[in-house]
Amino acid sequence: MGSSQQFSQTIETEEGLRTIIGFPSKLVKNKVITYLDPHCSDFISKSPFLVISTADESGCCDASPRGDKPGFVHVLDEKHLIIPERPGNRRIDSMRNILSNPGVGLLFIIPGMEETLRINGKATLVKDEGLLEKMKIKDRKPLLGIGVEVEECFIHCAKAFKRSNLWEPNSWPDNETLPSASKILSAHSKISNQEVVDILEESYTKRLY
Repeated sequence: MGSSQQFSQTIETEEGLRTIIGFPSKLVKNKVITYLDPHCSDFISKSPFLVISTADESGCCDASPRGDKPGFVHVLDEKHLIIPERPGNRRIDSMRNILSNPGVGLLFIIPGMEETLRINGKATLVKDEGLLEKMKIKDRKPLLGIGVEVEECFIHCAKAFKRSNLWEPNSWPDNETLPSASKILSAHSKISNQEVVDILEESYTKRLY
Protein backbone atom coordinates (compact mmCIF):
# COMPACT_ATOMS: atom_id res chain seq x y z
CA MET A 1 0.00 0.00 0.00
CA GLY A 2 1.48 3.36 -0.97
CA SER A 3 1.98 6.20 1.49
CA SER A 4 -0.82 8.27 -0.12
CA GLN A 5 -3.28 5.51 0.73
CA GLN A 6 -1.81 4.76 4.15
CA PHE A 7 -1.76 8.39 5.34
CA SER A 8 -5.00 10.17 4.51
CA GLN A 9 -4.22 13.54 6.10
CA THR A 10 -0.85 15.07 5.29
CA ILE A 11 0.80 18.50 5.32
CA GLU A 12 2.12 19.80 2.00
CA THR A 13 3.48 23.30 2.77
CA GLU A 14 5.69 25.00 5.36
CA GLU A 15 2.85 27.44 6.03
CA GLY A 16 0.58 24.55 6.95
CA LEU A 17 3.33 23.10 9.12
CA ARG A 18 3.93 26.40 10.91
CA THR A 19 0.25 26.72 11.82
CA ILE A 20 0.68 23.55 13.86
CA ILE A 21 4.27 23.78 15.12
CA GLY A 22 4.77 27.54 15.43
CA PHE A 23 8.10 29.37 15.20
CA PRO A 24 11.42 28.94 17.01
CA SER A 25 12.41 31.11 19.95
CA LYS A 26 15.16 33.74 19.83
CA LEU A 27 17.53 31.30 21.53
CA VAL A 28 16.88 28.59 18.94
CA LYS A 29 17.21 31.01 16.01
CA ASN A 30 20.47 32.46 17.33
CA LYS A 31 22.23 29.28 18.47
CA VAL A 32 23.53 28.14 15.06
CA ILE A 33 27.16 28.93 14.26
CA THR A 34 29.10 28.13 11.08
CA TYR A 35 32.38 26.92 12.56
CA LEU A 36 33.79 24.75 15.33
CA ASP A 37 34.43 26.99 18.32
CA PRO A 38 36.26 25.70 21.44
CA HIS A 39 32.96 24.52 22.97
CA CYS A 40 32.13 22.37 19.94
CA SER A 41 35.67 21.02 19.70
CA ASP A 42 35.56 20.08 23.39
CA PHE A 43 32.22 18.30 22.90
CA ILE A 44 33.61 16.30 19.97
CA SER A 45 36.73 15.38 21.98
CA LYS A 46 34.51 13.80 24.66
CA SER A 47 32.13 12.00 22.30
CA PRO A 48 32.63 8.27 21.61
CA PHE A 49 29.61 7.95 19.31
CA LEU A 50 27.92 9.72 16.42
CA VAL A 51 25.31 9.10 13.77
CA ILE A 52 26.07 10.22 10.22
CA SER A 53 23.17 10.96 7.88
CA THR A 54 23.63 10.93 4.11
CA ALA A 55 21.52 10.81 0.95
CA ASP A 56 22.20 9.81 -2.63
CA GLU A 57 21.57 11.92 -5.73
CA SER A 58 17.91 10.81 -5.76
CA GLY A 59 17.34 11.78 -2.13
CA CYS A 60 17.25 8.21 -0.77
CA CYS A 61 18.51 8.55 2.81
CA ASP A 62 20.70 6.57 5.16
CA ALA A 63 21.75 6.99 8.79
CA SER A 64 24.72 5.06 10.12
CA PRO A 65 26.45 4.85 13.53
CA ARG A 66 30.16 5.46 14.11
CA GLY A 67 31.88 4.84 17.42
CA ASP A 68 35.28 4.53 19.08
CA LYS A 69 37.15 5.94 22.04
CA PRO A 70 36.29 9.56 22.94
CA GLY A 71 38.11 11.89 20.57
CA PHE A 72 38.12 9.43 17.68
CA VAL A 73 36.82 12.22 15.45
CA HIS A 74 39.68 14.64 14.82
CA VAL A 75 39.07 18.38 14.60
CA LEU A 76 41.55 19.76 12.06
CA ASP A 77 40.59 23.42 12.30
CA GLU A 78 37.48 25.50 12.93
CA LYS A 79 35.92 24.46 9.61
CA HIS A 80 37.07 20.86 9.17
CA LEU A 81 36.91 17.52 10.97
CA ILE A 82 37.64 13.94 9.92
CA ILE A 83 35.95 10.68 10.92
CA PRO A 84 38.00 7.45 10.67
CA GLU A 85 36.40 4.69 8.59
CA ARG A 86 37.13 1.44 10.43
CA PRO A 87 36.45 -2.05 9.00
CA GLY A 88 32.71 -2.64 8.59
CA ASN A 89 30.30 -4.77 6.60
CA ARG A 90 31.47 -3.35 3.24
CA ARG A 91 28.04 -2.06 2.25
CA ILE A 92 29.65 1.42 2.18
CA ASP A 93 26.21 3.08 2.17
CA SER A 94 27.42 6.38 3.62
CA MET A 95 30.48 6.58 1.40
CA ARG A 96 28.61 5.71 -1.80
CA ASN A 97 26.12 8.45 -0.99
CA ILE A 98 28.88 10.97 -0.36
CA LEU A 99 30.35 10.27 -3.80
CA SER A 100 27.14 11.48 -5.43
CA ASN A 101 25.83 13.92 -2.79
CA PRO A 102 28.31 15.46 -0.33
CA GLY A 103 25.68 16.81 2.08
CA VAL A 104 25.92 15.18 5.54
CA GLY A 105 24.41 15.60 8.99
CA LEU A 106 26.24 14.48 12.15
CA LEU A 107 24.78 13.89 15.60
CA PHE A 108 27.40 13.62 18.39
CA ILE A 109 26.45 11.93 21.67
CA ILE A 110 28.23 11.85 25.04
CA PRO A 111 27.10 9.07 27.42
CA GLY A 112 25.09 10.47 30.31
CA MET A 113 24.63 13.88 28.65
CA GLU A 114 21.17 14.60 27.32
CA GLU A 115 22.05 17.46 24.98
CA THR A 116 23.64 16.49 21.67
CA LEU A 117 25.79 18.33 19.12
CA ARG A 118 24.55 18.59 15.54
CA ILE A 119 26.83 19.44 12.65
CA ASN A 120 25.81 19.82 9.01
CA GLY A 121 28.20 20.24 6.13
CA LYS A 122 29.82 18.84 3.03
CA ALA A 123 31.75 15.57 3.12
CA THR A 124 34.53 14.06 1.06
CA LEU A 125 36.36 10.73 1.17
CA VAL A 126 39.96 11.17 2.31
CA LYS A 127 42.94 8.86 1.76
CA ASP A 128 45.64 11.25 3.01
CA GLU A 129 48.17 8.95 4.68
CA GLY A 130 49.32 11.68 7.05
CA LEU A 131 45.82 12.18 8.42
CA LEU A 132 45.04 8.46 8.54
CA GLU A 133 48.28 7.77 10.41
CA LYS A 134 47.15 10.07 13.23
CA MET A 135 43.99 7.99 13.71
CA LYS A 136 45.79 4.65 13.96
CA ILE A 137 44.69 2.24 16.70
CA LYS A 138 46.49 -1.04 17.51
CA ASP A 139 48.95 -0.25 14.71
CA ARG A 140 46.11 -0.20 12.18
CA LYS A 141 45.22 2.89 10.21
CA PRO A 142 41.59 3.47 9.23
CA LEU A 143 40.76 2.37 5.70
CA LEU A 144 39.73 5.91 4.76
CA GLY A 145 38.53 9.05 6.43
CA ILE A 146 35.31 10.99 5.97
CA GLY A 147 36.31 14.63 5.93
CA VAL A 148 33.61 17.18 6.71
CA GLU A 149 33.61 20.89 5.96
CA VAL A 150 31.38 22.44 8.63
CA GLU A 151 28.49 24.65 7.52
CA GLU A 152 26.21 24.55 10.58
CA CYS A 153 26.91 23.64 14.18
CA PHE A 154 24.57 23.78 17.18
CA ILE A 155 23.51 22.13 20.41
CA HIS A 156 20.26 20.17 20.30
CA CYS A 157 18.10 20.24 23.42
CA ALA A 158 17.63 17.31 25.80
CA LYS A 159 13.89 16.68 25.38
CA ALA A 160 14.23 13.47 23.34
CA PHE A 161 16.59 11.96 25.93
CA LYS A 162 14.43 13.10 28.83
CA ARG A 163 11.29 11.66 27.26
CA SER A 164 13.00 8.36 26.46
CA ASN A 165 14.91 8.07 29.78
CA LEU A 166 17.75 6.78 27.65
CA TRP A 167 20.43 7.18 30.31
CA GLU A 168 18.26 5.89 33.18
CA PRO A 169 19.24 2.25 33.87
CA ASN A 170 16.00 1.66 35.77
CA SER A 171 14.10 2.20 32.52
CA TRP A 172 16.16 -0.26 30.49
CA PRO A 173 14.51 -3.57 29.53
CA ASP A 174 15.82 -6.84 30.92
CA ASN A 175 18.47 -8.42 28.73
CA GLU A 176 16.39 -11.55 28.20
CA THR A 177 13.58 -9.47 26.65
CA LEU A 178 15.82 -7.70 24.12
CA PRO A 179 15.51 -8.55 20.42
CA SER A 180 18.08 -11.08 19.23
CA ALA A 181 20.29 -9.57 16.52
CA SER A 182 21.42 -13.02 15.40
CA LYS A 183 17.83 -14.30 15.05
CA ILE A 184 16.81 -11.20 13.11
CA LEU A 185 19.82 -11.50 10.79
CA SER A 186 19.16 -15.23 10.38
CA ALA A 187 15.54 -14.62 9.37
CA HIS A 188 16.46 -11.82 6.95
CA SER A 189 19.51 -13.48 5.37
CA LYS A 190 18.21 -17.08 5.34
CA ILE A 191 21.44 -18.18 7.07
CA SER A 192 21.27 -20.44 10.13
CA ASN A 193 21.24 -18.73 13.50
CA GLN A 194 24.39 -20.52 14.66
CA GLU A 195 26.27 -19.47 11.55
CA VAL A 196 25.20 -15.87 12.14
CA VAL A 197 26.30 -16.11 15.79
CA ASP A 198 29.72 -17.35 14.65
CA ILE A 199 30.02 -14.59 12.03
CA LEU A 200 29.16 -11.88 14.54
CA GLU A 201 31.55 -13.27 17.15
CA GLU A 202 34.42 -13.33 14.67
CA SER A 203 33.62 -9.82 13.51
CA TYR A 204 33.32 -8.35 17.00
CA THR A 205 36.45 -9.99 18.38
CA LYS A 206 38.85 -9.95 15.41
CA ARG A 207 37.81 -7.20 12.99
CA LEU A 208 37.10 -4.08 15.05
CA TYR A 209 40.26 -2.48 13.65
